[in-house]
Amino acid sequence: MFRTALRNVLAHKARLLMTVLAVMLGVAFVSGTLVFTNTISDAYQKSSQKGFTGVDVAVQPHKQDSGKSNPGAAARLPQSLLDQLGKVPGAASATGSVSGFAAVADKNGKLAGEGFNSSGANYYPGADGKDPRYPLKSGRAPHGAGEVALDAKTAERAGYKVGDTVRISVDGPVLPQKVTGVFTTEDGNVAAGGSLALFDTTTAQKLYGKPGEFDEIDVKAAAGTSQAALKSAVEKVLPKDAEATTGRQLADDQAKVITQSMDGMRTILLVFAGISLFVGIFIIANTFTMLVAQRTKELALMRAVGASRRQVTRSVLIEAFVVGSVAGVTGLLAGIGIGAGLRVLIGNTGATVPDGPLVVSPGTIVTSLIVGVVVTMLAAWLPGRRAAKIPPVAAMNSVHAVATTKSLMVRNSIGGVLTALGAAVVLTASGSTTMGLGAALVLIGVFVLTPLLSRPVIAAAAPLLRPFGMPGKLARQNAVRNPRRTAATASALMIGLTLITGLTVIAGSVQQAIDKMATGSLKADYVVSMAGMTPLSTDVEKKLAAHPDVTATSPLRSSPSRIDGDHQELTGVDGRTIGKLTNLEFTAGSFGGLTGDKVVVDDATARTKHWKPGSSFPVTFEDGKQGRLTVSGVYKGNDLMRGIMLDARTLTPHQSQVDDRQVMVKVKGGANENTEDSLRKALGDNPAIQIQTKQDISDGISKAIGLLLNMLYGLLAMAVVVAVLGVINTLAMSVFERQQEIGMLRAIGLDRKGIKRMVRLESLIISLFGGVLGIGLGVFFGWAAGDLIKKGISTYELVLPWGRMGVFLLLAALVGVLAALWPARRAAKLNMLSAIKAE
Repeated sequence: MFRTALRNVLAHKARLLMTVLAVMLGVAFVSGTLVFTNTISDAYQKSSQKGFTGVDVAVQPHKQDSGKSNPGAAARLPQSLLDQLGKVPGAASATGSVSGFAAVADKNGKLAGEGFNSSGANYYPGADGKDPRYPLKSGRAPHGAGEVALDAKTAERAGYKVGDTVRISVDGPVLPQKVTGVFTTEDGNVAAGGSLALFDTTTAQKLYGKPGEFDEIDVKAAAGTSQAALKSAVEKVLPKDAEATTGRQLADDQAKVITQSMDGMRTILLVFAGISLFVGIFIIANTFTMLVAQRTKELALMRAVGASRRQVTRSVLIEAFVVGSVAGVTGLLAGIGIGAGLRVLIGNTGATVPDGPLVVSPGTIVTSLIVGVVVTMLAAWLPGRRAAKIPPVAAMNSVHAVATTKSLMVRNSIGGVLTALGAAVVLTASGSTTMGLGAALVLIGVFVLTPLLSRPVIAAAAPLLRPFGMPGKLARQNAVRNPRRTAATASALMIGLTLITGLTVIAGSVQQAIDKMATGSLKADYVVSMAGMTPLSTDVEKKLAAHPDVTATSPLRSSPSRIDGDHQELTGVDGRTIGKLTNLEFTAGSFGGLTGDKVVVDDATARTKHWKPGSSFPVTFEDGKQGRLTVSGVYKGNDLMRGIMLDARTLTPHQSQVDDRQVMVKVKGGANENTEDSLRKALGDNPAIQIQTKQDISDGISKAIGLLLNMLYGLLAMAVVVAVLGVINTLAMSVFERQQEIGMLRAIGLDRKGIKRMVRLESLIISLFGGVLGIGLGVFFGWAAGDLIKKGISTYELVLPWGRMGVFLLLAALVGVLAALWPARRAAKLNMLSAIKAE
């Protein structure tokens, strides 16, 4: 039986090629994902470990947010502690670090580096006048308020060299700085495409609001002192609000953070690889079902001469094992190429990844082989078991060929129950997990029901096929002749289009909801903020308020507080102008009278705290002082505006460092290009400052959604490719099975063009059947998911993208046309006499 199984595999090379390709694509996706994420993760981890090579013990603030401490209280690492740590037993030196946001403009006035990764720090020279963390490549260290050193990658990218003047912004105002040095660094942010600017320690402390204080103190061990021993010595002199960590532990923690950050990407990619494999299962099962059907008499003869049912099933599984092994190995090799290609692709997009070797771990190899073999054998098990159950005499007489009415009734009953149960779960879902479970049940239920659905849906296409004459009539009959096969073939395409349509419906609806939110909640013409949403200097609002075209401004100023023992963020606004700049709907009260101890709160907070207009509550401000605030209004919050708002004049005296999150601006004549240019010039043409209209805010979110959607389309394209292979596979085998029929049709007058047209129309019908089911299910899932999204976005409404859905249906038709090219050509080339004589 083993030799027979191998002979059958080798005897049907072309027939099994499509199956191997289907499995190989799924395995390649899995292995490529693992190789890519492991490679990137390993590169970042090694880069991060290099960054900790000069750190044996790091001392950092340790904030305990208890009910007794001030909400804004932060631990301090003063110069006196730095001096003390440099003298502990076993310490060779101690270095103080200060860091924050620092945007560097290139020579064209654009931001060098990428928002969140644009950072600044201090150059802390040791006894030799050098900072070992930042080896100078050229020039010297910065001294004084007007000097800066740039990392080598930023200097090269922005076109700066020693002696040039660079425009830098920390919190809004532009700071012209002379470049005194260019340095190299192992900083992971720089490796990822960000920028790093170094100031002298005194300047950095002033810029980041920490005069005489440090964010971190790194202690280097003397020769012969272990990190653990140095940590013990350091802990003896530390205050209660500081903690010590070994450099090894910091590196391990950083590695965990990097691994966790890659886990999200890995999970998303593996989900789509799983979808491709899931689609592949239909193709494999379909293929083996047809292969077994073609060899029914052969298997029956084996049973008649003594082979047991187990041996017949085992022979089919051996074939599947061979196919899965070949697909697993080729998929692994293809996946290694995909992993390498993805890394190159990321580099070409402008993102910088640390150098490192391609990582192909033993786990990746084992996973790829297991996936290839297990998926194929699972898909082949049912056809093999079904073949083994057929009595030898019945098989030889082909009595088994037609599925019984009872089996179809059982299948339809199961499909109906699964679909109804899944729809009920989806409609009553209260979370994404429940929704996902319900969606999976509906998808499986509809798949089980597809043989039942195929007849009425395909019958509805009969009027469209009449103009094609006899080939059209034959195509329709062939499509419904074997509803199980048609269902399995159409389901592969249905799954891909269900996901694509559902995502498109949700994305379009969310985008419209954001548009409504931006235009509905803001009256301001512009919202001004820093790149990366870092703090904005209060000087920015003063300059904007003084502009002749500006009629009203208001800051959004955040400060931590404690209310009823819970941490709560307070937002300071200009109580005199906020009503002119926002268009929030109040359920009670208004912005009028927002002065002194009066506040307005969003409806969600009011419900949680049981507040209403007139309610009074105690508050502990950032500086530890206590007071009472009174609710004067309750408004409907959204993702743009929510929380507790009070007059900035009340909040500012309690803040240790006063800065703004955003500034809202109203101008004469509304937003226009000339006014925007004028505002930019008033702020020093600072590339780090964003001046956005309501449309800009909406477009920015839309761009992010569009980018994500395009990535998902690209990932789902793999499932569609697998589905195309499935249609080709089904048609090729259908042509093989119907050789006698095709030969007879040729003999009675149907020419080669008619044969080609018949096969193409059959493929088109099956593909459109899958497309219609997929689009319908996608719309259902998009509608059902809307109820969950509405809880977070009140302006959400279902939007059906008719244009894109039309494109998806055309895509399904194109799949059918392309998939039929080879099978149709093969059918037309059959010799009619040989085909009629074929068994």
